[in-house]
Amino acid sequence: MTVLAAYVALFALAWGIARLWSRRRPQATFGDAAAIRPSRLASVLSVLTIFLIWGAFTNSRLVPFHVPGPFLGDAGFGYTAETPDGRRGEARVTVRVHPPGGVPDAPLAETGPGLAQDDAALTPAWRSALIKPVENDAEGARVVAIDGHPVSVGEPVPVAGGAVVLTPKGSLSFTPDTGWQMEPIWLPPPEAVAARLGEIATSGYQNHSLWEHLGFSLWRVLTGLVLGALAGIPLGYAMGLSGWFRGWFDPIVEFMRPVPPLALIPLIIIWFGIWETGKIVLLFLAALWIMVIAARNGVSGVRLSKIHAAYSLGASRWQVLRHVIVPNSLPDIFTGLRVALGVCWGTVVAAELVAAEKGAGMMILVASKFQLTDIVVMGIILIGIIGYGIDILMRMAERALIPWRGRG
Repeated sequence: MTVLAAYVALFALAWGIARLWSRRRPQATFGDAAAIRPSRLASVLSVLTIFLIWGAFTNSRLVPFHVPGPFLGDAGFGYTAETPDGRRGEARVTVRVHPPGGVPDAPLAETGPGLAQDDAALTPAWRSALIKPVENDAEGARVVAIDGHPVSVGEPVPVAGGAVVLTPKGSLSFTPDTGWQMEPIWLPPPEAVAARLGEIATSGYQNHSLWEHLGFSLWRVLTGLVLGALAGIPLGYAMGLSGWFRGWFDPIVEFMRPVPPLALIPLIIIWFGIWETGKIVLLFLAALWIMVIAARNGVSGVRLSKIHAAYSLGASRWQVLRHVIVPNSLPDIFTGLRVALGVCWGTVVAAELVAAEKGAGMMILVASKFQLTDIVVMGIILIGIIGYGIDILMRMAERALIPWRGRG
């Protein structure tokens, strides 16, 4: 919720800045979707916002501000121990919380003649320390209060620097305040991911270079996408132009469309094995149904008046298909290609989790087993960048090949 609130606040601020900046420029008519173009300023501010939030919540050196981090230093609290015969004693616990990775000297605990003895513990940030008063205090003594507040098993008691919980065995579990920052094992800072990228780009990972991993994933995605388009577009045209084809294939398409590609992995492995053929077939199926629906909707969306006009001018069926239906359906097909590309990128990662020697998905899987979050984040970012780059190329091709999109 804190991250979401920070994102909403930064979005509102950026939107206000963009509104002030755009007052100097002519505005498109509201509702004219063909005139809407992505604001480059908004794109830059969007990426910058995500980077600032990432750095602020991971204590990155690359951003000027950070959210409150975990408690570090010496935390202390007192407790009251009581023996079965009603005698009571007071003792104090000192817990030294240090940054992960380093191991400083533990604090010293003083001993005395009382039935309750002071204790000390050492713990890294984001971790708990277990204190066992029963080992030092008088025999049979149990903790009945923390800093003067009555305590019961399982109920946390706030203390300076954290909270204390009494366990069923009479021990005290101290958990330091975590703050709002993310623990590096959950989300590393940007500079850690960049350093890992440089290391893997130079030395490789799992006996293969970074470019081999990314290249194999890209090849699998493009192969599955092209095969899906080559099969799906003609089938979509046939379903859009023939009632027989639509009636025959519509149940199959509508049945397979909501089935996630990942659900097909066990069946694909049984039929085609665990190597390249199975992965390509899975990506082919991920793209096929999207392209069928895109082509079918593209044909169905052609205005009937254009078709009648072509026939009135003496056009044949082939000429109507070539000069009217195909050009007017291309915008939907390009949209389908972009959607299918995203689905294939999401599917290839899962496909490479099964017996892959190369690929971004394989790299992410191996890293996750050893809790190398920086490699996992790096792989996700690279997959997103490559996918976004391909999508930009497809947008450029769309503008070059179908400049009439959105113009009726």
